[in-house]
Amino acid sequence: MVGSAVLAGTGWQGGGVLAAFFVSSSLISRGAPAPRGLDPKGERRDHRQVLANGGVAAAAALVGLHDTPLGLWLLTGALAAAAADTWATALGARSATAPRLLLGGRAVPPGTSGGVTPLGTLGGAAGALGVATLGALLSGISTLLPVAALVGFGGMTLDSALGGAQGRFRCPRCAEPSEWPRHRCGTATVHEGGLAWLDNDGVNLASSAAAVLTAGIAWRLLCPCA
Repeated sequence: MVGSAVLAGTGWQGGGVLAAFFVSSSLISRGAPAPRGLDPKGERRDHRQVLANGGVAAAAALVGLHDTPLGLWLLTGALAAAAADTWATALGARSATAPRLLLGGRAVPPGTSGGVTPLGTLGGAAGALGVATLGALLSGISTLLPVAALVGFGGMTLDSALGGAQGRFRCPRCAEPSEWPRHRCGTATVHEGGLAWLDNDGVNLASSAAAVLTAGIAWRLLCPCA
């Protein structure tokens, strides 16, 4: 569904940017150490993760049915943010430095939502830059490179800030922390803090939407195709 919407709105150029995001993100995530005790989903994306990371981008790409350059511009911004978050998470999991919450700076266990590391931050910047570069090359709009790279980095930063407000739960049966209302063992978890209704998919959705909005404002200010 995401791929069809992207191809319909932005053609093979948008399809190339989408492929670059999914392929690079999947490769860099493969083999990353899973955080202990945080009940991760695993490497394979489920439908909610796909829609959270790609649904907003697909909707943005459909703008290309009326204005192809704008659709590709918005799509690249959204996918740069999604790539930055994915790369930061994958490389941050390999960091020897303990993560710290973006807001407050408190050291937290590896894998904690909202925690950042220097390696993860650099990885996120690289992911955003890679998608932005390809989007600029395929669209022929040179201004898109710095804009999408900055939008992607900003989306990653917002993702980390919102991550600190995610719901935190604990399984009473296994005594393990979790990010989900139900632990992988099947037991309903107990809410311990954060916003119970906000999970990682919601955070990704919000950061992608903010990236598209910011990219749209940049388009209006810069008028690259005027």
